[in-house]
Amino acid sequence: MLGEDHSLTNDFPDHLNTITTLNTSDSEFADKAKQYDKLDKEIRVLEVKDAPISDEQMHKLKHDRSELKDWLYQRLLQAQ
Repeated sequence: MLGEDHSLTNDFPDHLNTITTLNTSDSEFADKAKQYDKLDKEIRVLEVKDAPISDEQMHKLKHDRSELKDWLYQRLLQAQ
């Protein structure tokens, strides 16, 4: 769906405590989480406003978001 929220807390509600803990104790996780949230918001805005970018550019943004999300999820699993 267009404009769907893919924030970490929305997509991983079972990991809220771990997300909070890592955001305060792991600077690399916190930096990547900020990058992820910024990218997710950018994608949502572009989707809602009928993206003035090419399909290829949108695909790249979504790919980058997916890569960050995979890294963050693996870190969440390691922290448990």
